[in-house]
Amino acid sequence: MDAQSRGRADDIDPADQWVLNPHTGNYELRLDQSAGESPVAARTATAEDSGRRGDTRTGATRDGREGSGRRGTNSPEVPGQRSRRASQSGGRGAEATATAGRRKRKAPKARRKKALMWTGGVTAFLVATTAVGAYILYEKLNGNIDAIDIGDQGNKNVVSDGPMNILIIGTDKRTGKGNEGYGDKGSAGHADTTILFHVSEDRTNATAMSIPRDLKTEIPECETKGPDGTSTTIPGTPDERFNTSLGQSGRNPGCTMKTVENITGLKPDHFMMVDFNAVKDLTAAVGGVEVCMAKPVDDPKSHLKLPQGESKVQGEMALALLRTRDSFGNRSDLDRIKVQQQFLASMIREMKSSDTLTNPKKLYTLADAATNALTVDTAIGDAKKLMTLAQEIGKVDTKNITFLTMPVIDNPAEPKPITVVVDPVKGEQLFAMLRSDTSLTEVKQKEKAAKGKQAALLKGPKAAPADVRVDVLNGGEIAGAAGATVTWLQNQQGVLKSTNKANAPEKTKKTTLEYAPDQADQARALAEMMGLPASAMKPGTADAEGLEAMVLTLGADFKGAGIPITGPAKIPADVEKSSADKAVCAK
Repeated sequence: MDAQSRGRADDIDPADQWVLNPHTGNYELRLDQSAGESPVAARTATAEDSGRRGDTRTGATRDGREGSGRRGTNSPEVPGQRSRRASQSGGRGAEATATAGRRKRKAPKARRKKALMWTGGVTAFLVATTAVGAYILYEKLNGNIDAIDIGDQGNKNVVSDGPMNILIIGTDKRTGKGNEGYGDKGSAGHADTTILFHVSEDRTNATAMSIPRDLKTEIPECETKGPDGTSTTIPGTPDERFNTSLGQSGRNPGCTMKTVENITGLKPDHFMMVDFNAVKDLTAAVGGVEVCMAKPVDDPKSHLKLPQGESKVQGEMALALLRTRDSFGNRSDLDRIKVQQQFLASMIREMKSSDTLTNPKKLYTLADAATNALTVDTAIGDAKKLMTLAQEIGKVDTKNITFLTMPVIDNPAEPKPITVVVDPVKGEQLFAMLRSDTSLTEVKQKEKAAKGKQAALLKGPKAAPADVRVDVLNGGEIAGAAGATVTWLQNQQGVLKSTNKANAPEKTKKTTLEYAPDQADQARALAEMMGLPASAMKPGTADAEGLEAMVLTLGADFKGAGIPITGPAKIPADVEKSSADKAVCAK
């Protein structure tokens, strides 16, 4: 974005108009230095005049209140602003002069880094969304964001109370100068690089699962909306490559979201999509990304040439690294995915070690590049909503972000396999783990303790099936699920006192079992039969009255009578994974 062409006043640099508020840990906008302050800055000034002081060592607490540490004496600001503010009139002169005479302290940055940095490693465009931070509120960047109406796909709310699934799509559509050598000429683009990013309900961990572009699967029927609001139904097709779920036959990202849900049983809440320009512009904006090669690379097709050991790549070289298929492993798309994951993890480390988020001008450049490259669903299609989403997923600690690839096997229908299909055993095990929100990483001890307390609800004596009394409601997507479950419980499990209560008042994502304290033995017995996770257990505070039954509400995670709702406790064997905080050399 050319800031000079979007209403910029005179020759003021947009990055120079931001001042850091130590109470919130965010930069705040002062648009006009000669005419006073923006409403945001004015509110901050009022708070300062009333005696509030931020902790310049630790910043604010998570809920926005002041820290409890040593009180600061000044408000850290963008370099170059102090002298300009000191000469202002309009009631601010005395305060500015006093501020100018005080010793300047470093801005509190630990909290900002935790909330804003880590997404750099999820993918180049997701990092940009988060790294924008307070800048994303800047209206000049808001106009950069493109949004697509995906109809009934996704979540209309920005943030979900439970786990969140964000589909990250890199398309190979050829747009922009210098991209003539990439992708298919004249093509609307494909889902070239796709990552399903699952954020846990408690925000302690996340899993980034890459989906191979050459995966053979069913592309389900989907509906798209045109700019004029008219809807078009695109027929589904069996046995197609996954990458055709976008761009081909008029399909939009909503069709890719529906395809992912059809494969995994996980419903994406939102999507974020970029093209080639994002990789080039974003890597240049952060000053390059460190990569490591186990051997020298010289690929004439992608023009990638790197020495053995560590190098820094940006722009065209970064894009060449992410797109090469002839430099690593057995030259397959699966090996290319591994390199992409290593690159994205490296970007996390680069963002955490660089001064990007403490340098207003550099941050503005990154924000500009990101929003220019970004296309999202309409539910998150403005700057404030993106900021809200970024702050939520930014709660995840970098070390608890796991990268892996969807488990696949060679396509048995091909004499000489070119494509792949989902591994029927390991794939479903992994999907079940994600559906049950099982962490693939170790989390902090206190977080483990909290989960352990919930898991304890499954331990203890269990009632005999004949003594289990339960009402079953259907809050999921499968028609007749409550009736089918009751039939299964009665005929195969011996739970004769089970009753079909039809549909629940509203749809729910997760299956839950509500029970009274004196029904705990019944609840444990039913949980074992159903394969319920500990998180599904909802004990009450008062004992049951008479013959009162427990209430089992089936959610979207219910896949059928007799199919355990929870996944395995550990990741399937031989499924490779890596952590965002570990450096790995590409082989």
